Amino acid sequence: MRLALSDADTAFRDELREFFTTQIPAEIRERSRSEGAGYREDLITTQRILNKAGLAVPNWPVEWGGKDWTPLQHQIWADEMQLASVPQPLTFNTGMVGPVIAAFGSQEVKERFLPATANLDIWWCQGFSEPEAGSDLASLRTTAVRDGDHYVINGQKTWTTLGQFADWIFLLVRTDPDAPKKQAGISFILVEMNTPGITLRPIKLIDGSYEVNEVFFEDVRVPANQLVGEENAGWSYAKFLLSNERTGIARIGTTKVWLAEVKELAAKTPVGSASLLDDPLFASRVAEVEGEVLALELTQMRVSGDEASGKPNPASSILKLRGSQLQQAVTELLVEVAGPDVLAVNAGEHNAAAKYLNFRKTSIYGGSNEVQRSIISATILGL
Repeated sequence: MRLALSDADTAFRDELREFFTTQIPAEIRERSRSEGAGYREDLITTQRILNKAGLAVPNWPVEWGGKDWTPLQHQIWADEMQLASVPQPLTFNTGMVGPVIAAFGSQEVKERFLPATANLDIWWCQGFSEPEAGSDLASLRTTAVRDGDHYVINGQKTWTTLGQFADWIFLLVRTDPDAPKKQAGISFILVEMNTPGITLRPIKLIDGSYEVNEVFFEDVRVPANQLVGEENAGWSYAKFLLSNERTGIARIGTTKVWLAEVKELAAKTPVGSASLLDDPLFASRVAEVEGEVLALELTQMRVSGDEASGKPNPASSILKLRGSQLQQAVTELLVEVAGPDVLAVNAGEHNAAAKYLNFRKTSIYGGSNEVQRSIISATILGL
């Protein structure tokens, strides 16, 4: 595999780098770098700037705002955005429900939702996981019963990230409880969050933040024309969505930014007459993570080439597994560099403790790492 960019791809990269560092306000990028891209207005502002420039949904079909880019160019787009600390387009919109609607939705559903989804005029959240159906998602029990021109939904979803901001939620629901396999009888439906019968309850996280929620549905009536694709075909759509999600979870550019922070801070941290970065043991750990990030980057080049085929690529599980592990490894290095100061209130711009605590979740969401190992062993290794 060629490791150096061609002249054309180098020019493409430089054009994106120029745009990301000049057209996205510096204060937004700084907040994203130091505190994470958790500011609602920053996300909306950024995505609308990107969408106006045709850079918000390059992974979508061209007719709906996508780009006819090579897999490498898609990777360059994501990497350069992360390296510039630009808040990425809301993944629930651009990497999850948008591609599903574009691939499987009716023309009416596409026209109704895709433009607003790309511009973040609609903020989506994901209604997949349930108290007894997280990693084993096919065991979900939330039901949708057809009643004339509506579905009546009852049940509960949990770990609904940023649901407090959402206008709409995309749900997996059980429409055929008598299906012979638990993966069958599941449908994919779109629901407005202000529909009567929906209750949102926040879940406080270990770092004190409010990012995820429980969502309860009690006799929620939803128009039947908000079903995506065919009834009882939702499991196939979910696999398509999760393949895209797992590819994006790798966050290689973000990991590189954090590694640079680790090295910068370690070089300023005295250890005896030298610095922490001069310590052979610490330096070897940094080098090991850097090497593994490079290996993951090369793997991502191979996997991303299949994203536009409409078929789930089981190799995306490798990206999810290793990407989450490397993100956690880097946050552990950040905590080690910070030392006892990491426990102080307002512990500094790098916010090492909050990053460390928050990113414990990466080995669980998008399908736990244990599930990814099972997928890899069965579908790739044939064990």
